[in-house]
Amino acid sequence: MTSDDRHVGFLAADISRLMRTEFDRQVGALGVTRAQWMVLARLARKPGCSQTELAEMMEVERATAGRLLDRLEENGLVRREADPADRRIRRVFPTKLAATEQARMRIVADGIVDDALSTLTPPEREALIELLSAVRAQLSRITQANGAQGAFAAAAE
Repeated sequence: MTSDDRHVGFLAADISRLMRTEFDRQVGALGVTRAQWMVLARLARKPGCSQTELAEMMEVERATAGRLLDRLEENGLVRREADPADRRIRRVFPTKLAATEQARMRIVADGIVDDALSTLTPPEREALIELLSAVRAQLSRITQANGAQGAFAAAAE
C-alpha cells in the first residue's frame, strides 16, 4: 500500500465508493435507482422536510430534487403537501410503500455492511463505530464553528 492508500480521507472516500457500488448493484435488482434510494433514505431520517432541505441534504440543485420527487410521487413512494404556515413551502413525506421499499433496502445495506466487516471481531466493530462517530462529531463541530452548517453538519449532531 502506498502512503496515499493509508490516508484517512482516501480510505473513507474509497470505502464509501465501494459500498455505494455494491449497494447500487444489489438494489438495482429491486428496481430502485441510486438517486431514488438517496431520497428515500433522507426522507426516512427526516420525514416532512421541505423540498429545499431535501436538495441540501442530497447536495443537489432544487430542480434536480424536484424532478426526483416527481418520479417518486408518480410511483407512489412520496407525497408532497403545502406547509400550513407558508404555502410556498412543500413538505415531503414517504408513503407506506416507501417504508416497505426502505425496509428492503435496509436489508441489502445491512448485508453489505456485515460482509464488509466480517473479518472484524464484535469488539473491533464497536471500536470502529465509536472512532468514526468521534471523527464525524469533530468534523461537525469544525464546520459549524466555521459557519458552514449545512444539512449534513446539522444531521450529524
